[in-house]
This record gives sequence, C-alpha cells and structure tokens, in this order.
Amino acid sequence: MSIEVVRAGLLTTVQDRGRHGHAALGIGHAGAMDGVALRLANALVGNAPAAAALEICLVGPRLRFTSAATIALVGADFDAQAGASPIPGWRSLRVEAGTVIDCGRARRGAWACLAVAGGIEAHRVLGSASTDVNARLGGAPLREGEVLQVGRAGIAAGVRAVARAPATLAAFSLDPRPWFDPDPARPIRLVHGRHAHALDAASREALYAQPFRVAADSNRVGLRLDGPRLRLGAPLELVSEPIAAGTVQLPPGGQPIALMAEHPTMGGYPRIGHVAAIDLPRLAQRRPGDAVRFAPIELDDAQTRYLAREDELERLCARIAARLDGGRTPR
Repeated sequence: MSIEVVRAGLLTTVQDRGRHGHAALGIGHAGAMDGVALRLANALVGNAPAAAALEICLVGPRLRFTSAATIALVGADFDAQAGASPIPGWRSLRVEAGTVIDCGRARRGAWACLAVAGGIEAHRVLGSASTDVNARLGGAPLREGEVLQVGRAGIAAGVRAVARAPATLAAFSLDPRPWFDPDPARPIRLVHGRHAHALDAASREALYAQPFRVAADSNRVGLRLDGPRLRLGAPLELVSEPIAAGTVQLPPGGQPIALMAEHPTMGGYPRIGHVAAIDLPRLAQRRPGDAVRFAPIELDDAQTRYLAREDELERLCARIAARLDGGRTPR
C-alpha cells in the first residue's frame, strides 16, 4: 500500500519516538513534538507504540491513499477533510482506496500526528525513522509528488481486528481533553534550573509574573520566547553541559529558549529552568504569538505527576488494544 503526496503542507515529517542513547556522539533524539499524540494515534489504529507516523504542523498535507486504510489524526485541531466529508480527530477512521485527504489548517494547537495502520515505512537511522530536520538525519520533510509506503512490521495484534471490523472501529473515539490543552491562559510548570539563582531579583520575579509569547522563528529545535528581558545578576563563566528537551536556556539577548524535540545535546547558556515533562506536549502545542506563562513546580511533584500521567496513558492504550482485539479485557 502507498500514499501519494499531492501537497506537502508547511512542515510534514515522518516521526516515531525518536533515536535515543546517542547523545554522547552529539546526536539528538528528534521524534514527535507531542509524544502523547503520537502514542494515542498509533494506539487507535492498532500500531505498536514506536511505529512511524506523519507529523503535521499548522498547515497539513493533501494525501491520496492507493488502497483502503485505517487512519487516526490526533493532536492539534485541524479542519481535515476526505473529499467533502470532515475527518474527526481523536478517532479511528476507515478510508477507501482512492480517497484524497486534505488535512487543512490547524484551528487550535500546532502539531498533530496522522497514524496509518501498519506504520509509515522509512529509512531508519540509528534505530529510528524520525526526521531530524535540523541535523538532516532520517530523511527530509515531505515533498510534493513523493510516494510513501505503508508497512506491516511492528503492528500490534489489533490491526487484524481493524481490517475485519471497520464499521465498529469507526465509532471508537477518544476525549481529547485529558491529553490536549493548547489554552495559552494555563501556565506551563517549570522546575528551577541550575542557574535560576543567578538571575537578578527583577528577572526572577518576571520569569513567573509576566507572560512571554512564542516567537515566529520558533521551530522543532526550540521555542523562542519574546517578553520581559531577563538578566543575570553577574556574568557567568560556563562550559557546555548536557541538555534535554524542556531545558529553558537564557542567551545573552535575555529572551529565553525552551528546547524541544530537536534540541542539541550540549549547551553553554545558563539553564534557568526545566519544563515539567507532563507539560512538554502542552508547550509544543503553543503557536507563534501564543502566550506562555510559567508557574513554579518542585521536582518531586513534577516527577509524581509525570509517572501518574504515564500510568494513565498506558492503561488507556491497553484498553484501546483490547477493543481492537475483539473486546477482550487487557491483562
């Protein structure tokens, strides 16, 4: 089975859960900006959690399916259509051979994952099919006229049920509210960074008291935050150290950068905070111009909330798998 790219969209890439374990070589993990959306999209079509899907940004692609397929569009709210019929998000949907899907524009949020039962076949680099746009690893963003292949490797058992009972599956949908929250009025929780104490008093207050806005030149590497200019109380002499997704760095210009999926593995700017892992998908869904407010959170609380979220997500995916596999109760 194949998918023809009629229109590529603003930035459409193949993403899975990323390439991990290579930071010592200077190779970042890439992967989906909203990892929760990827996992739930794959779950809805019966794929293994690490199957590759299409990640779309703000303006989506137009795709022609050469064979019947089961798809799920999860994440940002796109005005997607199959012909003249709207495509609902957060649910499994059967499309017939020859169907043209126009993913349209995002009405809320920035990133969505389009999963196809069987997964997108792509060249794997260091164990991952993820496209790292900045490092030019794992392929390139989609191009008009390109043909994508859909595979069978790594499919969960439930895909067989998908093929047998598309009408039943079409009625199976998820409530996005626990997993998708692009509301710019809700604060992003921030753990104090190693160099937070080095900010001057006014900047320490401004970090939490005043809003920032996502700058237009933000990308998969990081979100540049326009707003109050933060300053150090005194110059710091720093050496480059390992950094991770969610690290908030402070460049000399005073406008913070929140690092995202394609962040570098090392950095020498002061690290004034770290976005709680549970809020990384929420931050990823902020669009250029959206407000970002930070609220402090203790590390222990951030870890507890993350583990609770992961447990809830795993249980939900298990329930979806049981539904796809004929309604058997998950073990």
